[in-house]
Amino acid sequence: MQPTRFTMNTGLTDLAKFRLSSQQLCGTNLKTAQQMVRWFGAVQGQEYAQTKWGLGLRLPELDEPDIEQELVTGKILRTHLLRPTWHFVAAPDIRWLLELTAPQVNRVNAYMYRKLELDEPVFNRCNELLISLLEGGKQLTRAAVNETFQQHKIEARGHRLSYIMMYAELAGIVCSGARQGNQFTYALLDEQVPAAGSYSREEALAELTRRYFSSRGPATLNDFATWSGLARTACKSGMELIRSSLEKITLPDNDYYFIPPLPLLKEHVPALQLLPVYDEYVMGYRDRSAFFEFRKQLRPSPPVYFDSIIIDEGQQIGTWRRTLTGKTVDLELAFFRPLSARQDQSFRLAVRRLEAFTKRTVTCAFPGETPG
Repeated sequence: MQPTRFTMNTGLTDLAKFRLSSQQLCGTNLKTAQQMVRWFGAVQGQEYAQTKWGLGLRLPELDEPDIEQELVTGKILRTHLLRPTWHFVAAPDIRWLLELTAPQVNRVNAYMYRKLELDEPVFNRCNELLISLLEGGKQLTRAAVNETFQQHKIEARGHRLSYIMMYAELAGIVCSGARQGNQFTYALLDEQVPAAGSYSREEALAELTRRYFSSRGPATLNDFATWSGLARTACKSGMELIRSSLEKITLPDNDYYFIPPLPLLKEHVPALQLLPVYDEYVMGYRDRSAFFEFRKQLRPSPPVYFDSIIIDEGQQIGTWRRTLTGKTVDLELAFFRPLSARQDQSFRLAVRRLEAFTKRTVTCAFPGETPG
């Protein structure tokens, strides 16, 4: 492991700024959404529209239809892996990521499988029906799939259907297809993504570890374990596999690892950002205190009105929520303190970026006000 040049004077606020770079939030050379998702390894994606905005934040030349097209054409897929939640994953990466992480997700899901009376014979029967139903390039909604299950006397409503479909995703049977209107569809993975050479478990673990510390470093071993859903011992093994690539920042509270090059602080371009809910800048870490440093210093502690956060120079300075209408994006905003002149100018740029991405007019309101 290489010695770091940042050990002596680096603090948590500096870590947050460094992460702006690794997270591609202050400039990127990447051009497509697939490239960005590959950089991250996977991107948490249960809030579909918000996840697209998270990619758009990092890819200023793209708008929402550009990213949607990459999802429609299968360059990016939406499925369950890493942890029991939805993720965006690049098509070339889905198989090795499933092979590496599906066993752990199934272990986490085991209690619900038992509770819902889902066992191997039921899963096998459902998977056989799914293959028969979807083969030949068919892409069907969850409702259409459930109708077929009912015709074959398989009870698959509500949570039971969710876990049946998740098991099929984890088994590499199905993945996301193109949307039908606002409805998500399923397709056969083998028809969406041609089979490719596979990684050994050791190779896959090393690759995921490399992606994590490149895209989210500086970060801790516990951060990696929480994000990946893998056992801490497995994550420690992954770090050992890429030991020669890692550098370490030692702070009083913990050791933080990254893969160089990590830019000097002066190279960062501070900018106010409207991060979507579940953004990787937040969800990529178990310990999120690095970007709470500004808020922790405020007295009295400001209220948190909304789930999505607003950052400036890597620090949370407020929260926000958006409501989409046919022609507008209505924002509700709650800043912890009045904006400085620089922050106000940066906020206006952030609003214009959201308008360009969504191709809608953005209206703004603060707690107790009506957007306008």
